[in-house]
Amino acid sequence: MAERRRPRLAVWKFASCDGCQLSLLDCEDELLAVADAVEIAYFPEASSVMAKGPYDLSLVEGSITTAHDAERVHKIRRQSKFLVTIGACATAGGIQALRNFADVNEFVAAVYASPQYIKTLATSTPISSHVKVDFELNGCPIDRSQLLEVISAFLAGRKPAIGNHTVCIECKLRGTVCVMVQGTPCLGPVTHAGCGAICPSFNRGCYGCFGPKERPNTASLAAEWLKLGATPRDLHRVFRTFNAAAEPFRQEADAHGD
Repeated sequence: MAERRRPRLAVWKFASCDGCQLSLLDCEDELLAVADAVEIAYFPEASSVMAKGPYDLSLVEGSITTAHDAERVHKIRRQSKFLVTIGACATAGGIQALRNFADVNEFVAAVYASPQYIKTLATSTPISSHVKVDFELNGCPIDRSQLLEVISAFLAGRKPAIGNHTVCIECKLRGTVCVMVQGTPCLGPVTHAGCGAICPSFNRGCYGCFGPKERPNTASLAAEWLKLGATPRDLHRVFRTFNAAAEPFRQEADAHGD
């Protein structure tokens, strides 16, 4: 009897901190089930095996910041039946997209002793700006349970069951009292769920790690922040963090100046 062909999984890294790849490795027992269900053909973070494509599913971490990577991602797309981006860097350019609002040459000169050897693009852009993406999984880093759901869904040929609600719903589900009601500014009302509302559970406002929800009313939330004593500078800075280049957050940051 012929051996069952297992779907081939590849995990790729571009400009990032590796945190989202580590979320997959952190699955521990669940990772054994994944390894049994798929052939992990390419995953340098976890294995020295570097099998060539094609691949049934590619998970891509990181943003595009060099001309070489802009070419490489097209090659990966051609080799992949499905391509899923994981994390803020891959879905929105990441915190390194702060370069998009300044002169990258000034940053390079300030950081490197020999800046003439650095070859980089002026911007940090998400993978979707370069190739077709089949699904985007938000987070900085991503939630491992959501990642396992996405992998399972694509292997089963169904749509991932990832909700599009906000962090506020997660606060309700865990019985956390709204921190904004208590006077603490919070990005929860405009941020995609996925973290389990960790920060509000410790009486801290949400920092927006999982990026903007669908159709967020950032202007209304900003008005509430001002009522709580926040300054325009506070608003500009809070929308320019992990998902600075995500369009709703970028626009709201711009609305409050530099």
